[in-house]
Formats: sequence, C-alpha cells, structure tokens
Amino acid sequence: MWEGLDSVDWAGLEHNYGSAQDVPGLLRRCAGSDRRDAEEAADDLLNLLFHQGGWICPAAPAALPFLLRLGARADVLCRRSLLELVSVLAAEAGRVAEKYLAPGWAAAWERALPEVLTLLAAPEAEVRRAAADILADCPSPGEPILPALLERWRTESDLATRLDLVVALGAASRREPAGPRAAEAVELLDALLDDPEPQLRLAAVRSTAPRDPGLAERRVDLLLAAVRDPGAEVWQHTSALGVGVQAVQRWAGTLLADSPAAYTTYVLGLLAGPPRSRTDRTGGASLTDEQLIGALAQAGELLRRWRSPVGELLPAVAARLDDPNIEVRFRATELLACSGHAAAVHADAVAGLVDDTGRRGTRKGETVADASLWALARMNDARCVPGLVERLAGAPSTFSKYGIHAGGKHHFPSLPALHEVLALLPDHVVPLLPAVCVRLGATRDEHESARLCEVLAAWGPEARAAVPQLVALLERGDGWVAAATALGGIGVEDAGARELLLARSTADDANAPLAAWAYWRTGGQPERALEILGPAATRDGHRHPHLRKLADLGPHAAGLADPLRALARSDDEWTSIEAAHALWAATGETEIPVPALLRAARGLADGHYLPVMLPAVRHLARIGRAARPAARLLREVPDLDRRLHYFSGWRGFETDESIRAAVDDLLTVAN
Repeated sequence: MWEGLDSVDWAGLEHNYGSAQDVPGLLRRCAGSDRRDAEEAADDLLNLLFHQGGWICPAAPAALPFLLRLGARADVLCRRSLLELVSVLAAEAGRVAEKYLAPGWAAAWERALPEVLTLLAAPEAEVRRAAADILADCPSPGEPILPALLERWRTESDLATRLDLVVALGAASRREPAGPRAAEAVELLDALLDDPEPQLRLAAVRSTAPRDPGLAERRVDLLLAAVRDPGAEVWQHTSALGVGVQAVQRWAGTLLADSPAAYTTYVLGLLAGPPRSRTDRTGGASLTDEQLIGALAQAGELLRRWRSPVGELLPAVAARLDDPNIEVRFRATELLACSGHAAAVHADAVAGLVDDTGRRGTRKGETVADASLWALARMNDARCVPGLVERLAGAPSTFSKYGIHAGGKHHFPSLPALHEVLALLPDHVVPLLPAVCVRLGATRDEHESARLCEVLAAWGPEARAAVPQLVALLERGDGWVAAATALGGIGVEDAGARELLLARSTADDANAPLAAWAYWRTGGQPERALEILGPAATRDGHRHPHLRKLADLGPHAAGLADPLRALARSDDEWTSIEAAHALWAATGETEIPVPALLRAARGLADGHYLPVMLPAVRHLARIGRAARPAARLLREVPDLDRRLHYFSGWRGFETDESIRAAVDDLLTVAN
C-alpha cells in the first residue's frame, strides 16, 4: 500500500497551506485503528489538498494513488471520506482552467481511472456508491466509463447505489465525445422515467433534464410524488446527496428554479395538506416536520427569485402560522415579514403570535414573537409598537445585535437588528421616540448608541424631540460621532448643537467632515462647512461618504465644480455617482452627471443589481426631466419578475422594493 510513498519529494510539493511534507504522515494515520484519529487525518487532507477549491495543488497528483489505495481497503476506517476527497478533486479538475491544474494531474488521473472503475464491484455498497459519485463528477469522457456503469447497473440491487448509478450514467452520457454506449445510457434513463420506484424516477429526471430542458417543468407531478414519498429518506445513504428530505426537496427544486410557474406549482405541492394546529395535532399527519420545514425553505427560495408567485403562495405559507413545530411557525412568519406589504392581509394571524415565546433550535434561538414583531413592522402595522417598546426597555430580545449583510445564493431565515426594524417605522415615531430616547440615555455601549442614533437619523425631522438629548450626548464626548450622525439626519436648527459641532469640525479628527456636515444641517454657515467637507470630498481615499454629504450644501459647493467633474468620471463607481450628484446639486449641470449615473445603473435593465445602483437611480430621480435617457433605459424594470437584490435573507426583499420604488420615482419625474 505504501510502495513509492517515501520516494516522493513531498517537501518540494505544495498544498493549500505550503509544503506538503505533512501529507505522508496524514496518509499513514488514515490507515490507523483509531477511527476518530483516522477521520481527523482524512479531514486534514481534505483541507490541505482541496480547501475551498479553485485549483489542483501540486501535491494532489502525488497523493491521488495513495488515496485510492486506502479507499479500496476494507480495513481503512475512513475510506469513504478519502473517496469523497478523490471525488471533489476530480470534479474540481473538470471545472478549473488548465492553468490552475497542477502538472501531472491529467496523467495521474488517467492512471487512477481503472482503479476507480474497479471499485464499482466492491463488496461494500458505500464504496460502490462513492465510485459512482467519482465517475459522475470527473471530467473523463463517457465512453470509457459507461461500460462499467452499465454493467454495474444490471447487477446492482441496493437502491441507494442504483440512484448513484443513475446520476453517474446521466453525467457520463452527456460528456463528449458521445458514442454508442452513451445512446444506450440515454435509452435506459428515458425508460426509468416510468419506473415504479419514485426515487429512480426522480434520479432519471435529474439526469435527463440537462439534455431535455423542459422535462422537469412537464413532470412536476413526478418530482412531487418522489419528494413527498417516505422513501425519499433513501437519498441520505447516497453519495450524490448523502442528506435528508430537505436536501432532496432542494435538489429537485433547482430543476425548476428558472420557471416561476412550475416552481410555484412545486412549492404549493410541497406545502399541500391540512394545517396542523398547536391545539389539535390530528390534522397534519400526512406531512412531517422535516417535510414542512423543507417546503418553507423552498418557498423562501422561490420568493427570493421571483415576485409573481407572491399572491398565490402567501396563503399557503400563512396557513402554517399555527403549526405545532416552532421552526415551521418561525419560517412562515419570517417569509411573511420578507414579503412586507404584500402579506398585510395576513396581519391579524401574525399579530396572534406576538406572545409566542417558542425558540428556534439555532445558536441564536430566535423567537416566533420577535419574528411576528418584525413581520408587523414590515407591514407598517401599529401592533408591532408595544412589543418593540418593551424590547427597547430591556425585555428579552432575539433580534440580531448589529445586523447581517450576507450574500450567497440561498434564502436564509433570520431576524434583523432592532435598529433596522425601528428605522423602517417613521409613521410610528410618536409612540416609539420616547422609548428610543430613554434607551439612548441609559446605554453606555457605543455600538448600541450608534445604532439608535442611526434610527433617529432615518426618522429625520420627525425625531426633533430627541435633539436636546443628542446635544447632551455631544457634550459628553464619548458618543459625539453617533450624536452628530443623528443631528445631521434630523436636520433642524439648534444653536447649542451648532456650537459643539463647529468645535468638533475644526479639530484634527477623522470624523471632522461628519461634524462639519452636521453643523451645516443644524443651521451653520456653509463656508465653515465647506472648509472641511470640500478637501475631504476631493482628496484621495474613501471619498464617497463625504461627497454624499457635500451634495447637501447644493449651490454653496459650486466652487468645487472642476474637481467634481473629474471625480464624476472616476473608474470607482461609488465615487463617480456621488460626485455626479454633488456636481448637479452644486451647479445644476446634467451633461456629466446623467451619463455617470446612468453608467452605474445600466445593468438594471438586464435584471442585474449591485448596491451602487440604488443611490444612482435615486440621484437620477432628483435630477428630473434631464434624466429621461435613464428613464427610457429603465422603463421595463418595474415589470421584471426576477427580484433585484445583492444580499440574501430579508434584506434582498427590502432591496428589491427600494430599487423598484426608486425607478418608479424616476419614471414619474422624467417623463
């Protein structure tokens, strides 16, 4: 087994963490009798040789034969983990550009392939599955692989292994060049679409759909029958998935992701069944907790992608608000929160959960009650106010502490930070403001103070009653930056604030431009504000926040027109859009600002969204009729069905609403 191991110059090879001299020791540990230690060694090899992918490191070709030798031995306790490592390496080798392939990988893989094919006949089903998984993901042409896969299919009786074989047959039959064995595999897969076993039908759809793109849409009934069948549990034993029902639902759902109508039919089918009540558990025996949680996860994926299913889908989601399972109730409430005003018809049912202390089984343990308050806030429903006042007063809260900006391709159910909830409620300032002020006066946490001041800034002039307390915070000194942010956002004249802010603006402090802007916003002299803001906005560095504030000074900044024109042509889009807006605000010019702003927003017309686009469109709307070229380009955006967002979770829904509202404003003023 170890023949040739010591003759490799491991120290001269590289893996993801440097020299590969530690690889031989890890390989030997994988063959040890301590299962835990062997699995830890296999996990270390995965990290060293693969990590997060992106290339095939020079140590991988040298390690490949030893990984397969270990994977072939029945006495190696971590053999499945090692074969999974072979699978991810083989798959990555087929994805990355040739320049990222280590020299020698292609030759090493060619030598290894016969050994992988031999594993298809291993006595242990889990090894046969792992071999099929490797063959499904590797880049080798199909014709050398298909004979062994077809032979194994004819003799295989284990259902989980047969599912892995179907996946491998589908992948191998699609790889060029195609030949007679590929045709044989395709014929087999077509026949399996009518097989009596639901999971084989599902695997056949998954394997056939890439060459027949409309198949999944035509056979939604087949997908639903398979994922709702109790036999779907078999997939957790496969190498293709290796996890439970929720993953099977997601795996099938991805086939429909680009068809909102078919995807909606699929998700409604997953949710179908009598509601389960917390007081009467007899109604919903047909759906398990896992099935319902997975169905709501798929509902989140559907709504994250498309807007059109909202009307049809939300009643089915709302029907699960009284479910006996806490996670089901939380997810249903969270999806209604994401949908905002579109879900307002279900506000009464949501309000019935404001005292639901059920906690999720996550690390944060978010409560259904907090999800209910969040949903009501998104609906602008006043019934959220008492609960939010209680949280401000110190009642237990599971809202996020600072807020989360998460990317990714999937919807994840989460709660925002409390300050993010409050900022969206300017219509309820009167009952909320006293509680915010009390909390602001009591806290000595600078982060919390800053977040509360962000809320006051977002509320604008409606929060003027907080000005005396903010002036006191300015005097105290430790929280003056937060206080200046709030005072600038509120924007009402106050002599005491002006004096303190002027002193801060003339100090040698990185936040002096903020103080200068807030000084102007509280009634200060524009010349004094420009002395600080002007240089900060036009010098090198992180300019765009200063440029945004400079725009508030309007014509007073006309003397900076030349540097603003230059910055509006910047390759940095954030700098460009804020300089363009400031130039227009200062001079009324549109020749440079409109093209600069349009350049940043252009991708919206094709359904692409980046965070810089929202302020760009808002600036264009302020410019008005001179922005008609942008209005013509973006006129179809309000009718786009695909959601426009950059981040995942609730923030993606809020972004979609905001950018569409901004485009609507632009179309209104520019036409």
